[in-house]
Amino acid sequence: MQHAPAARPSPTPAPRLPPGTATRPLRAAALAAVLALAASACVGGGRGTEGPVGPVPPTAPSPAVLPSAELPPVLTRGQARAALVGADDLGETWEPTRGAATWRDELLKATAERPDCRRLLDVLYTEELFGTGAATAPRATAALDDVDGGAQLHYRVTSYRATDLDRTLAWLGTLPDTCGRFEARDAHGAARDVRVAGLTLPEAGDARRGLRVTVGDTAPDDGEDTRTDTGTDTGGGILTVDLVAVRVGDDAISLTNGTLGAPADDATRTCVEVGAARLTEARRQGRAQV
Repeated sequence: MQHAPAARPSPTPAPRLPPGTATRPLRAAALAAVLALAASACVGGGRGTEGPVGPVPPTAPSPAVLPSAELPPVLTRGQARAALVGADDLGETWEPTRGAATWRDELLKATAERPDCRRLLDVLYTEELFGTGAATAPRATAALDDVDGGAQLHYRVTSYRATDLDRTLAWLGTLPDTCGRFEARDAHGAARDVRVAGLTLPEAGDARRGLRVTVGDTAPDDGEDTRTDTGTDTGGGILTVDLVAVRVGDDAISLTNGTLGAPADDATRTCVEVGAARLTEARRQGRAQV
C-alpha cells in the first residue's frame, strides 16, 4: 500500500523591495572602503603604504635649520657694516682695494710640518680666523689698499660665542713660542723662512691679540738675517703681515695688514681703536632697538 508523499511546505515568498534597495548595502560598503583608503592616503602623504597604518609621529625639523640655543644674537648686516673701518679713517693714501695682492699666492700659499704653524699659514691665506662654518662667517668685510706704500688691509666683523672667540685669541698668544721661527714650503717645494712675534696693541675691546709675521726666502742658520727688502718684488723680499683680533662681547673684529715694504703700524693701530669703538656702538644701538 503506497502512501502519498507528504506535502512540502510552500516557500514563503520573499518580500518585494522597492527597486534599488538591494544594492544599497553594497554601495554603502564600497563608500566606506573608499573613505578608508582616502584617510590612509592623507596620513601617508598621498602615497600607498606597504605596512599597517598607525599613528605617524611628527616630523622633526633638520638640526641644520634650527637656531642653536647656545649661539648669542648676532649683529644685523647693517650694524656690522657700521662697525667697519674705511679708507677715510686711514688717510689719503688708502682706497678701496683693486684686487688681491700678488704676494698672497706667492708667499702665503704654503704649508708647514707643525700643525699650529700650518694652521697659522692657512689663516693668513684664507683669513678665516674664527673658522669656516656658516656660524662663523663674517657679517661684514672691507678691503683697502695703500697706493703709496703697497700695503693691503682686510678687515672683518664676526659674531660668535665669546668663549670660542677667546679660545682663538688664546691660541694666537701661543704662536710666538710654538711657531717663533719655522720653515714653510710652497707648492713647488720652495722654502720660506717664517717668523712670528707678538704685537702690542692699544687697549680696546674686551680682549685682543696681535701677531707680526714675516715671510721671506730661507735665511742662513748662523743667526744672521741677510734677507733684503726689495719693497716691490716678492723675489728676495720680506712680506710682513700684522694679524690682529679684538673681541667686544660676542662679536669680534679681525684684520690682516700686509706689505712688502715698511709695515704701516699706524693703520693697524687705527683699525683696532676705531674699529673697537664702532663695534661697541653698533652693539649698543642693536640692544636699544630690541
